[in-house]
Amino acid sequence: MICTLLNLYVIVVFARILLSWFPLQEGGVGAQLFSVTYTLTEPVLGPLRRSIPAVGVFDLSPLVVIFGARLLCMMIG
Repeated sequence: MICTLLNLYVIVVFARILLSWFPLQEGGVGAQLFSVTYTLTEPVLGPLRRSIPAVGVFDLSPLVVIFGARLLCMMIG
């Protein structure tokens, strides 16, 4: 059950990453999806982003969350 929730969260993180690559029209479906993914992921990514320095222009916090979720699933699975 926990791994299923973690896997769903990883999918939401991936969706946020993908949506951040495209210009989104305000009020459009893409912008609404980004808003939902932002709301779900920012409580975890925000504190990580503040404590993990960016490498150039790359934010590594989503990568840390994805690897952390996978590692946790492997440990409890």
